Amino acid sequence: MNSMPTPPRQQLYIDGQFTDGTSGSSVDVVSPVTGQVIGTLPVPSSADLDRAVSAARAAQATWRGVGVWQRAAICHRIGDELLKRADVLARLQTLEQGKPLAESLSDVKEAAQLFHLHAEDAVRLHGETMPSNDTHKRMFTFYRAVGTWAIITPWNFPLLMLAEFVAPGLATGNAHVVKPPTHTSLTVLAAMEAFDAAGLPKGLINILPGEGDFGTKLVTHDGIDAIGFIGSSATGAKINAVSGLKRSIMELSGNGPVIVLEDADLEAAARAAAEGAYFCAGQVCCATERVLVHANVHDAFIEQLLKTVPGVNLGDPFDPSVNLGPLNNEGVAQKMDRHLADARSRGFDILAGGGRRTGFPTDLYYEFTIVDGVSEDSLLSVEESFGPVVPVITGASDDDLLRIANADRLGLQAAVFTNNLTKAFRFMEEIEAGQVVVNDSNGFWDVNMPFGGAGGKNTGWGRIGGKHTLLDMSDLRTGIIHLNN
Repeated sequence: MNSMPTPPRQQLYIDGQFTDGTSGSSVDVVSPVTGQVIGTLPVPSSADLDRAVSAARAAQATWRGVGVWQRAAICHRIGDELLKRADVLARLQTLEQGKPLAESLSDVKEAAQLFHLHAEDAVRLHGETMPSNDTHKRMFTFYRAVGTWAIITPWNFPLLMLAEFVAPGLATGNAHVVKPPTHTSLTVLAAMEAFDAAGLPKGLINILPGEGDFGTKLVTHDGIDAIGFIGSSATGAKINAVSGLKRSIMELSGNGPVIVLEDADLEAAARAAAEGAYFCAGQVCCATERVLVHANVHDAFIEQLLKTVPGVNLGDPFDPSVNLGPLNNEGVAQKMDRHLADARSRGFDILAGGGRRTGFPTDLYYEFTIVDGVSEDSLLSVEESFGPVVPVITGASDDDLLRIANADRLGLQAAVFTNNLTKAFRFMEEIEAGQVVVNDSNGFWDVNMPFGGAGGKNTGWGRIGGKHTLLDMSDLRTGIIHLNN
């Protein structure tokens, strides 16, 4: 197994300085790749939180008055500095998160791209002039920063998900107090050196790694104006319950289906379903969670799906030939265990994989798994597995597949494979999901697309991606001027 030196930054980051904080307590960070302790982080105290929020509010009071071109210039410099450190940050992320090194390198590069993208979008974020019924009035709109944001990021994309909020937030004049999960905070902390090198004013970003109880303190703090959260629907509901009327952006769980119609390119559909299951070990909100296949092409699709198995190489994520690393934590592995135990008890056909693979430094290395004959009421169908598994459910008709797709309580992203344009539009318009991808992986993502859940589902609100996050992190204001005759 490859490894790295002990990460250089093992402190909190408050008001532009690395600090041990005031709690006197600490927690070890253990790599899912090696099973070794790779760092020890301070546990933030309430006093540390107060200091971070105070620093953020003071910094934001000045930052909101800085011209947008100057804010954009700093965002561009942050992007450049992240790229300079891309290899080091990627290796650190793989060590603490477990994903293959190529995926981590892509994450870091995309994070850098987001700072460039939002810098460019921010200078073009402008209002409009509107006619008034009163000829003595002139009305116009403009945008202003919301204020100080609490940002809670997930462990599957440590640096990228921070950039999804912080890049548009900085570009529009906001400040941030960020709580990444303790066990995947080292990459984020190391990245703060890039922000410092770019000349970002102190206090605009504060990093306090912590767990759920600290997250509650953060979102309920009187000095926090708004909340950005990426994570599970269950945690999102808890945040919403305690945070009151604070503005929020919630990007939550997905159980999005990959739908294979009878006229689909089955080879392409099978390849996309497999890639969506093993990318980041299936630990993605828009991963392949359910594959809904038309009965008339079921057998042929399964044949194509099984051909993908030899191409999935589970192993050391630092090995360039590996495209499936370990799961990130024991909780996710136990959920996979539970879902597959339910599948076995129901007599489903486990065609590939089916459990943890021994012989590695940790027992988090989970096999790429294909399960056929999955029923609609099984755990593999009704819960987000968040692991490298392809559950196949059969539908009798297009109407049946659409019904199964929409019966789920979540509605984040879906994919449909068809060569019929009429069917493509029908499914895009009738699937209850924020995004519907035609003839590509359910995991498709582009930095410019507005990504988020559909209304009426338990998948959140607001949008991550492109100018849409800029808009969500800004206040639309209106000015009315009375002209004297």
